[in-house]
Amino acid sequence: MGQPTFAELLALDGVMEECELRGRFGFMAFHGGGLEEMTDVIARAAAERSTASYYGVLHPPDWELHLPSTRVSPAESTTLAAFIDHVDVVVTVHGFGRRSLMTALLLGGRNRDLAGHLAGHLRAALPAYEVLDDLEDIPKELRGIHERNPVNLPTEGGVQIELPPRVRGSSPLWWDWEGGLTPHTEALIGALADAAGSY
Repeated sequence: MGQPTFAELLALDGVMEECELRGRFGFMAFHGGGLEEMTDVIARAAAERSTASYYGVLHPPDWELHLPSTRVSPAESTTLAAFIDHVDVVVTVHGFGRRSLMTALLLGGRNRDLAGHLAGHLRAALPAYEVLDDLEDIPKELRGIHERNPVNLPTEGGVQIELPPRVRGSSPLWWDWEGGLTPHTEALIGALADAAGSY
């Protein structure tokens, strides 16, 4: 059996869509919940703090089916279509884990002006991380520049940010952390919200 369509994925038990339409700047996390953990929490919080719009897809705990971004289509979701139509520009939050990039934040997507704007905020807020906003420095499969990737569908396109486990609070560094969101995650959300508010 092949991969489901996006519509079929949304119909599966435990998979939920979320959408909050506010400003014309948007945050997305369609691999959220139990798939790329904390991405929906980060996107939602950044959107709330900057009065931006938010769209997310939450997967149940320990979810393993990863639908490629190019298969996430507004033609198969009226909620996603409404979000894409509402915003002018978007930041899509993803999670990744590669041993050689464990402290790197990758800024892909087609809106390179926004990538540079975000990079400045992220470098100031997270000096322990390397922020890569040159596409040549980002692995090809993590660049997010395909025309069907939802990050590129709003009128001004957007930025795909790939976050390693540590900044999402899900690495061994934080296993005994009991204070809610980790300091790194709080700093990340603040930087994203500030960048959205000043763009």
